[in-house]
Amino acid sequence: MQIPKKVQVATSVTCVFILAIILAACTNPGTSGGTTGGKHKLAFVTNNASDFWAIARKGTEKAAKEIPNIEVDFRITADGTAAAQQSVIDDLLAKGTKGIAISPVDPINQTAMLNRASAQALVVTQDSDAPNSDRACYIGTDNVAAGRQAGELVKEALPQGGKIMVFVGVLDAANAQQRHQGLKEALAGSNVTIVDVRTDNADRVRAKSNAADTLVNHPDIAGMVGLWSYNGPAILSAVKEANKIDKVKIIAFDEEDETLSGIKDGAIYATVVQQPFEFGFQSMQLMAKILNGDKSGIPASKQIYVPTIAVKKADVEEFTKKINSLRGRG
Repeated sequence: MQIPKKVQVATSVTCVFILAIILAACTNPGTSGGTTGGKHKLAFVTNNASDFWAIARKGTEKAAKEIPNIEVDFRITADGTAAAQQSVIDDLLAKGTKGIAISPVDPINQTAMLNRASAQALVVTQDSDAPNSDRACYIGTDNVAAGRQAGELVKEALPQGGKIMVFVGVLDAANAQQRHQGLKEALAGSNVTIVDVRTDNADRVRAKSNAADTLVNHPDIAGMVGLWSYNGPAILSAVKEANKIDKVKIIAFDEEDETLSGIKDGAIYATVVQQPFEFGFQSMQLMAKILNGDKSGIPASKQIYVPTIAVKKADVEEFTKKINSLRGRG
């Protein structure tokens, strides 16, 4: 049967129209996995809900404003467990996220999870590294260098030397080991002696108890070093109660409010602070470049170190204003 000419033309036009739709769908970046309206879908995953991450969020927000082809999903894992992170990663991958920056809670035991995620998306680690995984790069602190910086501060605070005690949550954590290593390296050959390391399993009450016990059992202790953020306030509280503020020099890590107040009052000599703002900004910037085909930002070591900063009494007021602004406290 011969098809009428008008029907032939209509059919041809319809076919062309359908073909145009198919081609548009194939070439439109807004319909491809991991993009929205031509933007790469990126995510930043924390390992807990502390103020530290509020600062990192500001860095990701700056990146989202300055980099035209990204949108950022900032995820906070409230209970700080590997299981919570696994749930977040599964959800992100299900939504087609193509770039994930994560601070793994348990890098060794999460290697398999990171490898599975890396098979589906670009994965970088920030704050906490998992060097044996398939992650593309690490962005964060060089904890050995941070430990050396703390050691130099100890020598400044104790120019005549003396005995010190070191405090941390768990010594088998990578950052604890590395900070302790750097501390020992900086103090090697000096008149400062590390008596021992006291651990508290991240229990603030126990952290204070460890410091108080040290003051009783080692009355000649000249300095105390806290390697994790809460150790500084715990040490300060114990030293105050023992009325030994003028006799014991305290070196802390990070920027808890009590630590900064202690520095301002002269009760804490100094603290070594990280730069989580840069963790947020640089991780988003790097992933955007990689997803755009530019891998030149990945060094041969696959590690990008963000330097730590020593905050002492002369710097603490300006630093506190800056950090409170980043935390959204005005």
